[in-house]
Amino acid sequence: MTNLIVWLVVGSAAGWLISMALRSETPSAVVLNVLAGTVGAVLGGSALSPLVGTASGNQNEFSVSALLSALVGTAIVLAAVQYFRRKPAR
Repeated sequence: MTNLIVWLVVGSAAGWLISMALRSETPSAVVLNVLAGTVGAVLGGSALSPLVGTASGNQNEFSVSALLSALVGTAIVLAAVQYFRRKPAR
């Protein structure tokens, strides 16, 4: 449970920071980035943590490797969202 909470906080914070860095002006873009960051952190943390041998989200153990796997998942999902949100050149 502790890792799940950390993943949610990390993903939300990363999504918000990405929105600020990209100067997202619409509230929907900020909300989308925060949600994408949260989903990416949870998916990345739950999928990557067992691969590197750390605690999963249902255990009450905090580890730096679980935090890093959440950051990697967040980065992947946010990059995908930014890629698909780009408008095609005309």
